[in-house]
Amino acid sequence: MNDLMAPALAWLAGGLLGTLFFGGLWWTTCRGVSAKQPALWFLLSTLLRTSIVLAGFYLVAGRHWERLLWCLLGFVMARLVVVHLTRPAGAMGRHPPQGASHAS
Repeated sequence: MNDLMAPALAWLAGGLLGTLFFGGLWWTTCRGVSAKQPALWFLLSTLLRTSIVLAGFYLVAGRHWERLLWCLLGFVMARLVVVHLTRPAGAMGRHPPQGASHAS
C-alpha cells in the first residue's frame, strides 16, 4: 500500500502547487493590469510563486526522482485545469475570421 501512497501524495502535492502557481498568475493578471505599479505586482508575484513551487518540489522529492516526476505531472495537470476554469465565457471554439492570416 505504501508503494502507491508516495506517488499519489506527490501527484496531489504537484496539483496543489500547480493550482497555487497558475491560480496566482491568473489573480495577479486580473489585479495587476489595473494597479498603479503593475510591474511591481508582476515581479513580486513571480518571485513569490516561483519560490513556493521550487520549495514545494524540493520538499516533495526528498531525494526520490520518481516523486519529483509525479509532482511535476500533477503540476502540469493543474495548469490544464486552471486554464480551462479561467477561460472567458465564449472563448471555447473561437476561430479567426475567414481570410485572416499572418503577414507574409
